[in-house]
Amino acid sequence: TNKAALQQVQTPEFSELPGPGKDCRIDDDFHFTYEFTEKPRMGTAILRVRISDREGNQTTAFTVLSRYDMPSMAGAHDSGEQEFKLNKKGDYLLPVNIAMPGEWEVKLTFKRGDSVVFRGTFRFDV
Repeated sequence: TNKAALQQVQTPEFSELPGPGKDCRIDDDFHFTYEFTEKPRMGTAILRVRISDREGNQTTAFTVLSRYDMPSMAGAHDSGEQEFKLNKKGDYLLPVNIAMPGEWEVKLTFKRGDSVVFRGTFRFDV
């Protein structure tokens, strides 16, 4: 039973996200959108996340982490956890290295200080 409990700690729940460009709720006060800056294809695609408060003001109060992989070949192309970088506009950007065509899964983790406030996942095809 202890092993099962440990397993649950290691595989946190990720909510299925609505499509790119759609509003995703972090909590009562914040929401975000995500999208690739251009249609993902082989090579590097830039994933952009924008976080806003209730009034629609953009915020950079979070740390956004990502991990991506191909579900059909779990672990073969695992990116490991990577942190999004902020640009001057306050957008969170992450280069996603697309090594081969197929279905990819991206997991996003939003942290405020040391606490995780939201986890979401989406898939895309190349």
